[in-house]
Amino acid sequence: MTLKINDFAIANNHLVSSLPWILIAGPFVSFIVSFFFNFILSRNFLGRFTTLLIFFNFLVAVCLIFQLNNSVDARYILFSVTKFCWIKSWPFVLVSWEFYIDNLTVWMLLAINGISFLVHLYSVDYMKNDPNLPKFMSYLSLFTFFMVVLVIGNNFILLFLGWEGVGLCSFLLISFWNTRVQANKSAIKALVVNRVADFALTIGIILVYFTFKTFDFQQVFLLTPFFKNKTIFFCGYNLNLLNLICGFLFIGAMGKSAQFGLHTWLPDAMEGPTPVSALIHAATMVTAGVFLLIKCSFLFEYSVDTLLFISVVGALTSIFAATSALVQNDIKKVIAYSTCSQLGYMIFVCGLSSYNTGLFHLINHAVFKALLFLAAGSVIHSLSNEQDMRRFGGIIKLIPYTAAVLSVGSLALTGFPFLTGYYSKDVILETSFGFYTITSNFCFIVALVSAFFTSFYSYRIIYLTFVYKTNSYRTVLKKIHDAPIHIYLVLFVLAIGSIAVGYIFKDLFIGLGNNFFVQSIFFVPSEIQINSELIPHVVKLLPFFFTVFSIIAVNYFFFKRLLPNTKLKQQIYTFLSFKWYFDVIYNKYLNVVILQKTRVWLFETGDKGIFELIGPLGSEKLMMLVDKSIKKFFISDVVLYGCFIVLILCAVSY
Repeated sequence: MTLKINDFAIANNHLVSSLPWILIAGPFVSFIVSFFFNFILSRNFLGRFTTLLIFFNFLVAVCLIFQLNNSVDARYILFSVTKFCWIKSWPFVLVSWEFYIDNLTVWMLLAINGISFLVHLYSVDYMKNDPNLPKFMSYLSLFTFFMVVLVIGNNFILLFLGWEGVGLCSFLLISFWNTRVQANKSAIKALVVNRVADFALTIGIILVYFTFKTFDFQQVFLLTPFFKNKTIFFCGYNLNLLNLICGFLFIGAMGKSAQFGLHTWLPDAMEGPTPVSALIHAATMVTAGVFLLIKCSFLFEYSVDTLLFISVVGALTSIFAATSALVQNDIKKVIAYSTCSQLGYMIFVCGLSSYNTGLFHLINHAVFKALLFLAAGSVIHSLSNEQDMRRFGGIIKLIPYTAAVLSVGSLALTGFPFLTGYYSKDVILETSFGFYTITSNFCFIVALVSAFFTSFYSYRIIYLTFVYKTNSYRTVLKKIHDAPIHIYLVLFVLAIGSIAVGYIFKDLFIGLGNNFFVQSIFFVPSEIQINSELIPHVVKLLPFFFTVFSIIAVNYFFFKRLLPNTKLKQQIYTFLSFKWYFDVIYNKYLNVVILQKTRVWLFETGDKGIFELIGPLGSEKLMMLVDKSIKKFFISDVVLYGCFIVLILCAVSY
């Protein structure tokens, strides 16, 4: 075991070297106990036990945050620990279980473990009547375990282990209610779409090793400048090697973070229980892609073409998802599309080299998105599992607490002044405006329009759920009730976070001249920050004007139906309700063609043709042919038997 700790580490003792193992042991032990010992231990005990272990992990992350604040120089890493060799194929491959915890990692750990703890606590009440509660809690813990491994691993192989692990857990949790056909279909869809992206990520990791002869993050990042102009002959073209590596890595991130083109799995993932949606959207799976971009910023900064592609894809994702959310009626799908849109914001600001701003929005988004999903789950639970907002309405007096926290989450999502979303979302817009390039101007305009649509569908949720006339059945309204105590506490904590987190940590993440992440992230040049600070005040106020205008638009254009019912309106509504026809295009023109071609090539030509010809069927036909040929030399079976006897006697006597 080797232990490398700099002058500003916690302490040179065994506790330091054990901290990474404590971080991954908590959720893993929680999974083992809940999954394998649920027939011995009671459901209530397992629920509390798993929640307590994740809470302990959260406390460890909090302690690491305090250590950063108390360090002499917080720019340096806390520690890097190498425990033992995992893969050894000397002299080619050497992969160790090495954990690297720095400023970036600590904040990710805080978000992951904090949201996971609250989701575990919420699930104890929300899923209390489900007979498979222990299995559900075990899957949540396994999800957290793989995400922690992904974050603290110090090489691409450990990152890939966590990457595939969260994909597996998403499949298990989306299809948790496996008696529902749609849940199984959604889980398979999520798995298949992510396999496409993961294949690209695998190629990217192979290219990393081909180029740098190592999987270690620190060594790769140190060697990157020396390969800035290196080219490789790939698919008939001479391509810049770093552009190729970063392109494949980003395609992998597109799948996990549901970016334009590989987004189709995310809205359908709502078939899982609501706590699953909160965990996937707030702190685990979808944030993995953004984390990969931020972690590998030292690579991406030397790939200008890839950064251009990243910013365009992120901007398109934000506008696509925001427009699609306008006409959705399932409350969870609306929030799912909002996640997709906000991920677009994070991605395109990373494409503009402002990774710290993307990280700040990731942390803020984790808080208010978890609040939105869990509050929506409380509404659904209160209305007898009804998710269609057209059957909501007028229930603000019946569940006032849930109405208050859901409104706080929606306002934070819109970037309402002085709530959490305001401090990161507005900075993203200001950064894109202050970058002064064609790409950044495109991103600014698209993001500004997306902000208007975001406000529109957020206020639409509030109006349809609590203000608009009720469309619920009398029997449902008689049974309605507000949140139980555990859910009450979780929503209260998240509501406070949605109000205060952005204000408390804004200077830490995005303050002018801030060098907190200087060793963890390839920091944006200081002149870009200065430009964003000096942009006209009118531009800074535009998001607020768009937010106010969206409230007016919801009231007048949606509820008072001032828009004429024209054919164009119907076509736009159909286009948006079919989600830009991505599913139709994939199913009709891509999946069907692929299935038909693979049936001809692999099944008929391959399996039924070549393999059967050289396999059992061909062997059988060959033996039959040989048998018929031999029989031509004999008159009867008696002669045949006699020949066999003579041959055997000759062989024995010889």
